[in-house]
Amino acid sequence: MNNAKLFEVAAEESGLRLDRWFKRRFPQLAHGRLEKLLRTGQVRVDGGRVKAGFRLGSGQQVRVPPLHSEETAAQEHRKPATAKLSRTDRALMQDAVLYNDGTVIAINKPAGLAVQGGSGTSRHVDGMLDALREEGGERPRLVHRLDRDTSGVLLLASTVNAAARFGQAFRSREARKVYWALTVGVPRPLQGRIRAPLAKLNGEGAWEDRERVSAVEADDPRGKPADTLYKVIDVVGQHVAWVAFMPLTGRTHQLRAHAAVLGTPIVGDRKYGGDKALVEGIAPKLHLHARSLEIPHPDGGVISVTAPLPGHMLDTWKVFGFDSNTSGDPFAEWDQ
Repeated sequence: MNNAKLFEVAAEESGLRLDRWFKRRFPQLAHGRLEKLLRTGQVRVDGGRVKAGFRLGSGQQVRVPPLHSEETAAQEHRKPATAKLSRTDRALMQDAVLYNDGTVIAINKPAGLAVQGGSGTSRHVDGMLDALREEGGERPRLVHRLDRDTSGVLLLASTVNAAARFGQAFRSREARKVYWALTVGVPRPLQGRIRAPLAKLNGEGAWEDRERVSAVEADDPRGKPADTLYKVIDVVGQHVAWVAFMPLTGRTHQLRAHAAVLGTPIVGDRKYGGDKALVEGIAPKLHLHARSLEIPHPDGGVISVTAPLPGHMLDTWKVFGFDSNTSGDPFAEWDQ
Protein backbone atom coordinates (compact mmCIF):
# COMPACT_ATOMS: atom_id res chain seq x y z
CA MET A 1 0.00 0.00 0.00
CA ASN A 2 2.89 2.34 -0.78
CA ASN A 3 1.84 5.90 -1.65
CA ALA A 4 -1.62 5.33 -0.18
CA LYS A 5 -3.35 8.48 1.06
CA LEU A 6 -5.57 9.10 4.06
CA PHE A 7 -8.80 11.03 3.54
CA GLU A 8 -10.72 12.37 6.53
CA VAL A 9 -14.49 11.91 6.51
CA ALA A 10 -16.13 15.33 6.65
CA ALA A 11 -19.02 16.08 9.00
CA GLU A 12 -21.46 16.32 6.11
CA GLU A 13 -20.36 12.84 4.98
CA SER A 14 -21.12 11.19 8.32
CA GLY A 15 -23.52 8.30 7.88
CA LEU A 16 -22.65 7.65 4.25
CA ARG A 17 -22.01 4.09 3.13
CA LEU A 18 -18.37 3.65 2.12
CA ASP A 19 -19.26 2.81 -1.48
CA ARG A 20 -21.32 6.00 -1.76
CA TRP A 21 -18.48 7.99 -0.23
CA PHE A 22 -16.22 6.67 -3.00
CA LYS A 23 -18.89 7.51 -5.59
CA ARG A 24 -18.78 11.12 -4.44
CA ARG A 25 -15.02 11.44 -4.08
CA PHE A 26 -13.93 9.17 -6.90
CA PRO A 27 -16.85 9.07 -9.39
CA GLN A 28 -14.85 7.22 -12.06
CA LEU A 29 -13.93 4.31 -9.79
CA ALA A 30 -16.00 1.29 -10.84
CA HIS A 31 -17.87 -0.50 -8.06
CA GLY A 32 -16.29 -3.82 -9.02
CA ARG A 33 -12.80 -2.41 -8.61
CA LEU A 34 -13.73 -0.91 -5.25
CA GLU A 35 -14.93 -4.32 -4.09
CA LYS A 36 -11.59 -5.83 -5.11
CA LEU A 37 -9.66 -3.11 -3.26
CA LEU A 38 -11.73 -3.86 -0.16
CA ARG A 39 -11.27 -7.63 -0.42
CA THR A 40 -7.51 -7.26 -0.73
CA GLY A 41 -7.31 -4.78 2.16
CA GLN A 42 -6.01 -1.93 0.01
CA VAL A 43 -8.88 0.27 1.19
CA ARG A 44 -9.26 0.52 4.97
CA VAL A 45 -11.09 2.69 7.50
CA ASP A 46 -9.13 3.70 10.59
CA GLY A 47 -6.67 0.93 9.70
CA GLY A 48 -9.25 -1.86 9.65
CA ARG A 49 -10.87 -3.89 6.89
CA VAL A 50 -14.47 -3.04 6.13
CA LYS A 51 -17.13 -3.80 3.55
CA ALA A 52 -18.72 -1.54 0.95
CA GLY A 53 -21.83 -1.03 3.10
CA PHE A 54 -19.86 0.22 6.12
CA ARG A 55 -21.32 3.49 7.50
CA LEU A 56 -18.70 6.19 7.92
CA GLY A 57 -18.44 8.58 10.84
CA SER A 58 -17.18 12.15 10.88
CA GLY A 59 -13.41 12.32 11.40
CA GLN A 60 -12.67 8.72 10.40
CA GLN A 61 -9.70 8.10 8.13
CA VAL A 62 -10.20 6.28 4.82
CA ARG A 63 -7.01 4.78 3.39
CA VAL A 64 -7.00 4.88 -0.42
CA PRO A 65 -4.30 3.40 -2.69
CA PRO A 66 -3.17 5.23 -5.85
CA LEU A 67 -6.12 5.30 -8.25
CA HIS A 68 -4.49 7.19 -11.13
CA SER A 69 -7.29 8.57 -13.31
CA GLU A 70 -9.82 8.17 -10.51
CA GLU A 71 -7.75 10.33 -8.18
CA THR A 72 -7.51 13.02 -10.83
CA ALA A 73 -11.29 12.92 -11.19
CA ALA A 74 -11.70 13.32 -7.44
CA GLN A 75 -9.49 16.39 -7.40
CA GLU A 76 -11.64 17.90 -10.13
CA HIS A 77 -14.76 16.93 -8.20
CA ARG A 78 -13.58 18.88 -5.16
CA LYS A 79 -12.81 22.10 -7.04
CA PRO A 80 -15.12 25.00 -6.21
CA ALA A 81 -18.02 25.25 -8.63
CA THR A 82 -18.46 28.99 -8.19
CA ALA A 83 -19.07 29.66 -11.87
CA LYS A 84 -22.04 27.29 -11.90
CA LEU A 85 -23.95 29.25 -9.27
CA SER A 86 -26.79 31.31 -10.69
CA ARG A 87 -27.34 34.85 -9.54
CA THR A 88 -30.65 33.73 -8.01
CA ASP A 89 -29.05 30.93 -5.98
CA ARG A 90 -26.22 33.18 -4.84
CA ALA A 91 -28.71 35.79 -3.63
CA LEU A 92 -30.83 33.10 -1.95
CA MET A 93 -27.91 31.91 0.14
CA GLN A 94 -26.64 35.35 1.04
CA ASP A 95 -30.11 36.55 2.05
CA ALA A 96 -30.54 33.46 4.25
CA VAL A 97 -27.57 34.30 6.51
CA LEU A 98 -28.57 34.81 10.15
CA TYR A 99 -25.08 34.89 11.67
CA ASN A 100 -21.53 35.03 10.29
CA ASP A 101 -18.38 35.74 12.28
CA GLY A 102 -15.84 34.31 9.85
CA THR A 103 -15.70 30.97 11.65
CA VAL A 104 -19.36 30.14 12.06
CA ILE A 105 -22.19 30.74 9.62
CA ALA A 106 -25.85 30.11 10.40
CA ILE A 107 -28.51 30.33 7.72
CA ASN A 108 -32.30 30.14 7.73
CA LYS A 109 -32.78 27.21 5.36
CA PRO A 110 -35.87 27.63 3.19
CA ALA A 111 -38.52 24.93 3.32
CA GLY A 112 -38.40 22.72 0.24
CA LEU A 113 -34.66 23.08 -0.34
CA ALA A 114 -32.63 19.91 0.26
CA VAL A 115 -29.45 20.18 2.33
CA GLN A 116 -27.56 17.65 0.18
CA GLY A 117 -28.00 16.03 -3.21
CA GLY A 118 -29.44 12.61 -3.88
CA SER A 119 -31.36 10.71 -6.48
CA GLY A 120 -33.24 13.30 -8.56
CA THR A 121 -31.96 16.22 -6.45
CA SER A 122 -29.68 18.62 -8.29
CA ARG A 123 -30.38 21.85 -6.37
CA HIS A 124 -29.39 21.84 -2.71
CA VAL A 125 -27.62 23.86 -0.02
CA ASP A 126 -24.37 21.87 -0.33
CA GLY A 127 -24.15 22.84 -3.99
CA MET A 128 -24.54 26.54 -3.19
CA LEU A 129 -22.04 26.93 -0.37
CA ASP A 130 -19.55 28.80 -2.54
CA ALA A 131 -21.97 31.72 -2.38
CA LEU A 132 -20.87 32.14 1.25
CA ARG A 133 -17.18 31.59 0.71
CA GLU A 134 -14.96 34.48 1.73
CA GLU A 135 -12.38 35.60 -0.82
CA GLY A 136 -9.29 33.44 -0.29
CA GLY A 137 -11.04 31.44 2.41
CA GLU A 138 -12.15 27.85 2.69
CA ARG A 139 -15.44 26.60 1.35
CA PRO A 140 -18.02 26.45 4.18
CA ARG A 141 -18.90 22.98 5.43
CA LEU A 142 -22.19 21.48 6.56
CA VAL A 143 -22.11 20.25 10.15
CA HIS A 144 -25.65 18.85 10.50
CA ARG A 145 -28.79 18.34 8.42
CA LEU A 146 -32.41 19.35 8.19
CA ASP A 147 -35.07 17.55 6.17
CA ARG A 148 -35.84 19.03 2.77
CA ASP A 149 -39.23 20.37 3.91
CA THR A 150 -38.06 21.58 7.33
CA SER A 151 -37.02 25.22 7.50
CA GLY A 152 -34.86 27.02 10.01
CA VAL A 153 -31.42 27.27 11.56
CA LEU A 154 -28.75 25.36 9.67
CA LEU A 155 -25.18 25.63 10.94
CA LEU A 156 -22.08 25.82 8.73
CA ALA A 157 -18.39 25.92 9.59
CA SER A 158 -15.90 28.05 7.68
CA THR A 159 -12.88 25.92 8.63
CA VAL A 160 -12.00 22.27 9.05
CA ASN A 161 -11.25 22.75 12.75
CA ALA A 162 -14.59 24.45 13.40
CA ALA A 163 -16.42 21.65 11.58
CA ALA A 164 -14.67 19.04 13.72
CA ARG A 165 -15.55 20.86 16.96
CA PHE A 166 -19.16 21.27 15.93
CA GLY A 167 -19.32 17.61 15.00
CA GLN A 168 -18.15 16.72 18.50
CA ALA A 169 -20.69 19.11 20.06
CA PHE A 170 -23.55 17.46 18.20
CA ARG A 171 -22.33 13.97 19.07
CA SER A 172 -21.97 14.84 22.76
CA ARG A 173 -25.39 16.56 22.82
CA GLU A 174 -23.97 19.96 23.71
CA ALA A 175 -26.13 21.51 20.98
CA ARG A 176 -29.55 22.66 22.17
CA LYS A 177 -32.09 22.70 19.33
CA VAL A 178 -35.67 23.90 19.63
CA TYR A 179 -38.22 23.37 16.87
CA TRP A 180 -41.66 24.86 16.38
CA ALA A 181 -44.43 22.78 14.83
CA LEU A 182 -48.16 22.81 14.26
CA THR A 183 -49.81 19.50 15.06
CA VAL A 184 -53.19 18.09 14.13
CA GLY A 185 -54.83 17.64 17.51
CA VAL A 186 -53.42 18.51 20.93
CA PRO A 187 -50.75 16.25 22.47
CA ARG A 188 -51.64 14.81 25.87
CA PRO A 189 -50.30 15.53 28.37
CA LEU A 190 -49.49 19.11 27.36
CA GLN A 191 -45.82 18.54 27.99
CA GLY A 192 -43.76 15.42 28.23
CA ARG A 193 -40.92 13.27 27.04
CA ILE A 194 -41.18 10.80 24.18
CA ARG A 195 -38.91 7.78 24.38
CA ALA A 196 -39.61 5.68 21.27
CA PRO A 197 -36.82 3.85 19.40
CA LEU A 198 -36.79 4.45 15.65
CA ALA A 199 -35.80 2.09 12.85
CA LYS A 200 -35.14 2.85 9.19
CA LEU A 201 -37.50 1.13 6.81
CA ASN A 202 -35.97 1.85 3.41
CA GLY A 203 -32.46 1.88 2.03
CA GLU A 204 -32.59 3.35 -1.46
CA GLY A 205 -33.74 6.44 -3.34
CA ALA A 206 -33.48 10.09 -2.34
CA TRP A 207 -32.33 10.93 1.19
CA GLU A 208 -35.85 11.72 2.45
CA ASP A 209 -37.26 8.48 1.03
CA ARG A 210 -34.54 6.04 2.01
CA GLU A 211 -34.36 7.51 5.51
CA ARG A 212 -38.02 7.01 6.44
CA VAL A 213 -38.27 5.66 9.98
CA SER A 214 -40.84 3.93 12.15
CA ALA A 215 -41.26 3.66 15.90
CA VAL A 216 -40.51 0.13 17.13
CA GLU A 217 -40.65 -1.73 20.43
CA ALA A 218 -37.84 -1.16 22.91
CA ASP A 219 -36.53 -4.71 22.42
CA ASP A 220 -36.51 -4.52 18.60
CA PRO A 221 -32.84 -4.85 17.51
CA ARG A 222 -33.48 -2.61 14.51
CA GLY A 223 -34.40 0.35 16.67
CA LYS A 224 -32.07 3.13 17.78
CA PRO A 225 -32.83 5.11 20.95
CA ALA A 226 -34.72 8.32 20.24
CA ASP A 227 -35.64 10.84 22.92
CA THR A 228 -37.63 14.06 22.53
CA LEU A 229 -39.01 16.71 24.89
CA TYR A 230 -42.17 18.54 23.86
CA LYS A 231 -44.34 21.34 25.21
CA VAL A 232 -47.64 22.73 23.94
CA ILE A 233 -47.39 26.52 23.66
CA ASP A 234 -50.87 27.37 22.38
CA VAL A 235 -53.96 25.60 21.04
CA VAL A 236 -57.08 26.20 18.98
CA GLY A 237 -59.66 24.10 20.80
CA GLN A 238 -58.77 20.46 20.23
CA HIS A 239 -58.18 21.10 16.55
CA VAL A 240 -54.53 22.11 16.28
CA ALA A 241 -51.64 22.91 18.61
CA TRP A 242 -48.48 24.98 18.45
CA VAL A 243 -45.87 22.66 19.91
CA ALA A 244 -42.21 23.17 20.76
CA PHE A 245 -39.98 20.12 20.38
CA MET A 246 -36.44 19.61 21.63
CA PRO A 247 -34.69 16.47 20.35
CA LEU A 248 -32.26 14.96 22.85
CA THR A 249 -31.02 12.52 20.21
CA GLY A 250 -30.45 13.16 16.53
CA ARG A 251 -32.31 10.46 14.63
CA THR A 252 -33.52 11.02 11.09
CA HIS A 253 -37.10 12.35 10.98
CA GLN A 254 -37.19 12.01 14.77
CA LEU A 255 -39.65 14.81 15.49
CA ARG A 256 -41.97 13.86 12.65
CA ALA A 257 -42.08 10.23 13.77
CA HIS A 258 -42.47 11.13 17.45
CA ALA A 259 -45.31 13.56 16.73
CA ALA A 260 -47.06 10.68 14.99
CA VAL A 261 -46.40 8.45 18.02
CA LEU A 262 -48.38 10.98 20.10
CA GLY A 263 -51.26 10.63 17.67
CA THR A 264 -50.84 14.27 16.62
CA PRO A 265 -48.91 14.36 13.32
CA ILE A 266 -47.34 17.58 12.13
CA VAL A 267 -49.51 19.54 9.72
CA GLY A 268 -48.48 18.87 6.13
CA ASP A 269 -46.53 15.71 6.98
CA ARG A 270 -48.30 13.15 4.82
CA LYS A 271 -45.29 10.82 5.07
CA TYR A 272 -46.01 10.18 8.74
CA GLY A 273 -49.60 11.38 9.10
CA GLY A 274 -51.28 10.52 5.81
CA ASP A 275 -54.41 12.53 4.96
CA LYS A 276 -54.90 13.23 8.67
CA ALA A 277 -51.97 15.67 8.43
CA LEU A 278 -53.92 17.99 6.12
CA VAL A 279 -56.01 20.82 7.61
CA GLU A 280 -58.59 22.62 5.52
CA GLY A 281 -57.64 26.22 4.82
CA ILE A 282 -53.99 25.68 5.78
CA ALA A 283 -51.13 25.33 3.30
CA PRO A 284 -50.41 21.59 2.77
CA LYS A 285 -46.72 22.16 3.50
CA LEU A 286 -44.76 20.71 6.41
CA HIS A 287 -45.21 22.95 9.45
CA LEU A 288 -41.89 22.17 11.15
CA HIS A 289 -39.28 24.85 11.76
CA ALA A 290 -35.86 24.73 13.43
CA ARG A 291 -36.52 27.81 15.53
CA SER A 292 -33.31 28.14 17.53
CA LEU A 293 -29.90 26.59 18.08
CA GLU A 294 -27.51 27.10 20.97
CA ILE A 295 -24.05 25.55 20.73
CA PRO A 296 -20.50 26.10 22.04
CA HIS A 297 -18.44 28.29 19.73
CA PRO A 298 -15.21 26.66 18.46
CA ASP A 299 -13.25 29.67 19.77
CA GLY A 300 -14.95 29.74 23.17
CA GLY A 301 -18.24 30.88 24.56
CA VAL A 302 -21.68 29.97 23.27
CA ILE A 303 -23.61 31.16 20.24
CA SER A 304 -27.39 31.30 20.05
CA VAL A 305 -29.24 31.79 16.77
CA THR A 306 -32.97 32.20 16.12
CA ALA A 307 -34.69 31.93 12.75
CA PRO A 308 -37.96 33.66 11.80
CA LEU A 309 -40.80 31.48 10.52
CA PRO A 310 -41.08 30.69 6.81
CA GLY A 311 -43.90 32.34 4.87
CA HIS A 312 -46.40 29.48 4.98
CA MET A 313 -46.02 29.02 8.76
CA LEU A 314 -46.20 32.76 9.39
CA ASP A 315 -49.48 32.87 7.47
CA THR A 316 -50.81 29.97 9.56
CA TRP A 317 -49.73 31.64 12.82
CA LYS A 318 -51.68 34.75 11.76
CA VAL A 319 -54.78 32.69 10.94
CA PHE A 320 -54.82 31.17 14.43
CA GLY A 321 -53.70 34.33 16.25
CA PHE A 322 -50.42 32.83 17.49
CA ASP A 323 -47.63 35.27 18.43
CA SER A 324 -44.70 34.48 16.11
CA ASN A 325 -42.49 36.91 18.07
CA THR A 326 -42.59 34.75 21.18
CA SER A 327 -39.08 34.45 22.58
CA GLY A 328 -37.39 32.44 25.28
CA ASP A 329 -36.61 28.77 25.70
CA PRO A 330 -39.75 26.77 26.53
CA PHE A 331 -37.54 24.06 28.04
CA ALA A 332 -35.38 26.35 30.18
CA GLU A 333 -36.79 25.03 33.45
CA TRP A 334 -37.11 21.43 32.30
CA ASP A 335 -35.42 18.88 34.52
CA GLN A 336 -33.84 16.51 32.01
